[in-house]
Amino acid sequence: MTTRTANGFTPIDQNLYAQAFRLLDPTPEPAAPAPVPVILAAAPAVHRTGPVEQTLTDALAFLDTHGWAKHRLIHPEGARCSIGALRAAAGTRNAAYRDAGNLLLAEARRQHGKQWQAIPAWNDHHTGAQVRGVWEAAIQRAHHLNI
Repeated sequence: MTTRTANGFTPIDQNLYAQAFRLLDPTPEPAAPAPVPVILAAAPAVHRTGPVEQTLTDALAFLDTHGWAKHRLIHPEGARCSIGALRAAAGTRNAAYRDAGNLLLAEARRQHGKQWQAIPAWNDHHTGAQVRGVWEAAIQRAHHLNI
């Protein structure tokens, strides 16, 4: 077997290859120091007010603004009983209205006895401070239940 060593190519300067490779792959920059791990404190969970909590909160704000009444849904001067405030806050008798009313009545029964079958009867037999205490507790309960 005979091997031909002459290939017919023009010889190239080897330094030219070295220079081309340096241009294509320049000297690597010094390695950056390893990043220091940073421990971030977890951000507190963001509470989103649920429709029941919002309805109860709006109703209590309505009572604070317009006044609280006994023995009538709407007083001529604009004050309302608890159920009237709840209706004003909800706008319609939707699920939030129903659930807010159920939660308010459950809290009223928890604080003032199981004999109360409806919000108006409970409202009419208690003081403004007692009624407000039940509203505030119901709002806190809705907040904790995230509803």
